[in-house]
Amino acid sequence: MNQMHAATQQRCVRVLIVDDNADVADSLSMLFRLYGHHVCTAYDGLSAIEEGRRFQPDVAIVDISMPGLSGYDVARTLREICGDKLLLVAVTALSRIQDKLRARQAGFDHHMAKPVDFEELRSLLPSRCKQ
Repeated sequence: MNQMHAATQQRCVRVLIVDDNADVADSLSMLFRLYGHHVCTAYDGLSAIEEGRRFQPDVAIVDISMPGLSGYDVARTLREICGDKLLLVAVTALSRIQDKLRARQAGFDHHMAKPVDFEELRSLLPSRCKQ
């Protein structure tokens, strides 16, 4: 499959970026938009849940350590709202084995340590593209 076709397949993915660090959230949002994805950004847990209801993402990339609602709480709620179709990715500085286990128990499909490798993160998306 050529690169142009692969990029076209990925354009339909709806990505919710959740991080209380605006620089991280905005940078990821900008990169995903450059690849043609539909992106919504939230800077705290409550906003993430509101945006999840409204935006109905295919993928949610969620920081774990946020004030107020943690990423674990956000993941559980987004999973209730969006169901199993949602790909949940934890992006966090918390990368011990027990952190990964806790993320899995909260409903995350993947756990990535910061600083995240954008190409690795982006490679998770095509499987969630709606045809």
